[in-house]
Amino acid sequence: MMEIKSEGGPTNYTGGGDGQTPPEMGGSHHKNHNYFWHHLLKAVLVFTMVTLACLVIFQTSANSPFQFFPRSIYSFSFSTNATSADDQINDKELSLEQILERASMADKTVIITTLNEAWIEPNSIFDLFLESFKIGNQTNGLLKHLVVVALDQRAFEHCLNSDGLHCYFLTTDGTNFSGEAHFMTPDYLKMMWRRIDFLRIVLQMGYNFVFTDADIMWLRNPFPHFYTDTNFQISCDSYGGNPTDLRNAPNGGFNYVKSANQTIDFYKFWYESRVRYPGKHDQDVLNKIKYDPFVRDINLEIKFLDTVYFGGFCQPSKDLNLVCTMHANCCAGLDNKIHDLRILLDDWKNYLSLQENVRKTNTTSWSASFVSSPYSEEEEWKQKKIISNIIGTVFRVTN
Repeated sequence: MMEIKSEGGPTNYTGGGDGQTPPEMGGSHHKNHNYFWHHLLKAVLVFTMVTLACLVIFQTSANSPFQFFPRSIYSFSFSTNATSADDQINDKELSLEQILERASMADKTVIITTLNEAWIEPNSIFDLFLESFKIGNQTNGLLKHLVVVALDQRAFEHCLNSDGLHCYFLTTDGTNFSGEAHFMTPDYLKMMWRRIDFLRIVLQMGYNFVFTDADIMWLRNPFPHFYTDTNFQISCDSYGGNPTDLRNAPNGGFNYVKSANQTIDFYKFWYESRVRYPGKHDQDVLNKIKYDPFVRDINLEIKFLDTVYFGGFCQPSKDLNLVCTMHANCCAGLDNKIHDLRILLDDWKNYLSLQENVRKTNTTSWSASFVSSPYSEEEEWKQKKIISNIIGTVFRVTN
């Protein structure tokens, strides 16, 4: 910073009545006077510029003095799918809009999954999820449209270290999503509802999405089997044969939603309905509101995906010539899911090793039953709660 000093110290002068400059000062007073103000003005300008620069750096760095790039209003994220010099962005934070734009198909459709620390261990759920894309029928090319929404720092870093993925860090204040969120625990509910609100934001930004849980194996390109006449379609734990029958049991782990006023309004209504049904998760609330007059008023038709193509352990797809996705639903516990999904992928690899004419002329199915509960996760939780209440009653009576 420039320091300005007066060589002769302060000069006390009381001018005469005529206001004239005293003769002994002459022209040199004007020169010194102009010189002083010239350098003072430069100093003020330099100070102002430095101050403004510091303010800009402070505003953009938020929590870290070493981060000088714009921060998304929701969180921060990086992209690792650089393919050319123009695309390469090193250590630069991208907004959600930038990530969606980079990942989207020509019609502004993206594939979205969520990830936390519990699912990133070697040979765990996320590795199996990515493997299914790589060995599936016409699914490898879909990976470039996948946006991984990380729910904790370790999951985010793991995503960044996976080649070609679009990674977004979604934070929720005061909640730690790094561990396995067991069904119906408070953290599980917060995670599910945060997901619904995030998907609403994606729709509002004008993007369509296929949301997929990471315990869903992508075995065949699903897009040819989606309905073309609806903006909201969802997979099922149990499918009765009629895609518009509201008695089908939906599963929020896999759905295809197009951005439209009706779907944006529906996701807002869905999220707000958590207040009407406290302690319920998003899927349970969906089962309530699918009958609500509001859905009819906004002219939204809900369609349910056939388990022949979009199966799961609750109701498996039985023909490997037709199956597109398989979900490890009705399977409680991370270890059980991993065990069953490995069997599933081994069966799929064996199927792919068959000659094409053999595959087409035989109805090939899975080699073994999956280690699944006879109940869905929700029903299993209810059964456990009933048993717990019975044990509690017996304990009180005997004591």
